[in-house]
Amino acid sequence: MAVKHRRSKARRRGAKGGRRWLKIAGIVLAVLLLLPGLGVAIYRIVPPPGTPLMLIRAADGAAIVKTWEPLSRISPNLQRAVMASEDARFCIHHGFDWVAIDKAIDHNEDGGTLHGASTISQQTAKNLFLWPSRTFVRKGIEAYVTVWLELLWPKRRILEAYLNIVEWGDGIYGAEAAARHYFGVSASALTRYQAALLAVALPSPRTSDPAHPSPYLTGRAYTIMARMNDVPYRAKSVCP
Repeated sequence: MAVKHRRSKARRRGAKGGRRWLKIAGIVLAVLLLLPGLGVAIYRIVPPPGTPLMLIRAADGAAIVKTWEPLSRISPNLQRAVMASEDARFCIHHGFDWVAIDKAIDHNEDGGTLHGASTISQQTAKNLFLWPSRTFVRKGIEAYVTVWLELLWPKRRILEAYLNIVEWGDGIYGAEAAARHYFGVSASALTRYQAALLAVALPSPRTSDPAHPSPYLTGRAYTIMARMNDVPYRAKSVCP
């Protein structure tokens, strides 16, 4: 009987310990799930001091040139050009452009150059919080952070953050640094053509030179200029 009692007591202790570890695991999981939301909430008010990509580049010895500017001091030309080039449906989707995703899947299944379908919201989430890679884990976390961004930020803040943190060359981050580096003007003074050149350089910012554009970059810039007026846009709110 004593042996049986001891075994029963041990089982109860084991069950109690298992519940305790399950509770701890639940708390840790809840913290991990809520942490991105906390970061997004803070950055809605406070300009982010840096990004993981900036830290990676700095560790490799690159200088970091960046100046945060409110969206009101970034040329509407650049705002429209980036939307026309990167995410024409920015104002009407909720973080994920399923039309573009379907088109990218169809294109990629046909072979040839791989097409992506990341929205400005997704790219903002990636640049703000994540490391540069193409793993499914990274993409999954990116999608989760994107949901938080769309829940807690207006479109205006998403575009503002993106234009201030995106990489535009070696050590060059944000519209103000890019405008001064390539054209010697402030971000507020960018012309339509200059803005279009900066926008089309974004997919390959470290190999493109908007100040001395290749024929391909020039042709793309004129295409984006033709599309800019078709982008839904309202200066005070960005989106209608």
